[in-house]
Amino acid sequence: MLLLRKALVDIRFWIVVFFLIRLFGITNPPVEATHSWRQCLTNMEARNFFEKDNNILFPQIDMDGEKPGIISGEFPLFNYIIYLCSLVFGYSHWIGRLINLIISSVGVFFFYKLIKQHFEDKIAFNAALILLVSLWFSFSRKVMPDTFSISLVLIGIYYGMKFLYKSEKVIYLILYSLFCCLGVLSKIPSMMLMGVFVIPLLSGEISKNKKLWFLFYSFLFLIPVAWWYFIWSKYLFETYHYRLYFYAESFSEGFRQLVFEYGGKTLSVFCFNALCGFVASMLFLAGIIIFAVEKNKKLLIITICIIPFLFLFMVKTGSAFATHNYYVLPFVPFMALIGGYAISKIKNQKLVAGILVVICIEGVLNQQHDFRKQQHDDYKLKLEDIADKISDKQDLIAINGEGSPQQIYFLHRKGWNLNDGEIINRVFTDSIAKKGCKFLFVNKRRFKENIDMIDYITVLDDNDYKVFKLGSQ
Repeated sequence: MLLLRKALVDIRFWIVVFFLIRLFGITNPPVEATHSWRQCLTNMEARNFFEKDNNILFPQIDMDGEKPGIISGEFPLFNYIIYLCSLVFGYSHWIGRLINLIISSVGVFFFYKLIKQHFEDKIAFNAALILLVSLWFSFSRKVMPDTFSISLVLIGIYYGMKFLYKSEKVIYLILYSLFCCLGVLSKIPSMMLMGVFVIPLLSGEISKNKKLWFLFYSFLFLIPVAWWYFIWSKYLFETYHYRLYFYAESFSEGFRQLVFEYGGKTLSVFCFNALCGFVASMLFLAGIIIFAVEKNKKLLIITICIIPFLFLFMVKTGSAFATHNYYVLPFVPFMALIGGYAISKIKNQKLVAGILVVICIEGVLNQQHDFRKQQHDDYKLKLEDIADKISDKQDLIAINGEGSPQQIYFLHRKGWNLNDGEIINRVFTDSIAKKGCKFLFVNKRRFKENIDMIDYITVLDDNDYKVFKLGSQ
């Protein structure tokens, strides 16, 4: 009984518990309810590293027609780790899920250690538990680099703070620079969390020599970040003309979209989506009021340092921030800290335990749907088998994917991702046939036009797909 009590107040126990819970359905293909398209894109790049070209500087996708498919986006560290694991175990679509889950679980532990460095143990425990069941809960097992990136940055921040406050060992500076560099390269918005370093840099308790060394190593890690995002990615886009991100045209346009066009959705991101529960969200709001009234200097400075980075990111991404819930993930650790701080003000420990239980239950239940396959999408999993019956792996194809890379990923072919209007446009389909497209796959479940308008030879027809051979009859 004593061991159980000790385990229940040990964050490592809960990290392991939620790690095991998230193993449920870990081998599922990326056909869950949300963000399957982004997972397919990540897997697509990783598979191309494995099967085509392992040059990390030239990530490739399969939906750029006859072109090489080189894409301009974030540094593909996560994708490349999937590739490296595939060299040992063979490629599988779920390897990325497990990699992300492992790194994200370690990230929560370092988040706990980081908070514990500067606040009470109970605040660190509460905050880490809230983070575990926030939006982090579902996205930490997706084949997406978001929580992976944030975890690396949290590890880097921990070592940076350890150098500044605890030790003069250069190894901590090296680890700080390395992990923050890899994290920000993987997803640049994670950099907003590094605003917390304003506190030690303004502190008179830390020597000028330490601050100078810290700034020097910070400059070192920013060099590859700046090179990748502002030089190399720009080169890739200008050369190959395919970009992952489509941001608002200007800050004013982004602000207009957030406030006037998607105001309700923008508000819901913070009021519910980020922490995935009413109780946790209310505690976050309560925590802001409490530390403002108490004039908690440390939390006030952290807030002042992080909010401007969040605001700039929001107005730059515009409608994408309001409509893609994972865009708020870099801000979630801060929200968890404030929520954990609010709970720490409650003296009744039984009430605290009850609140934490409710937060955990609410967070898990609000995300449990994301752990199951969408059965109605299972038919897409047969696409490669269909394609293998009528074509070779190197054959170019086209399909009505309506912008999502999911079906091309399952087809395991390169080609064109079309909308219905393009499919019934004979001039257009003839033009891609001249570029080497051999087969046109039509998803009959999604096709809204009259399929008889497509005047090509039919080579396969079943309940879900009709495949045409392009070219003259």
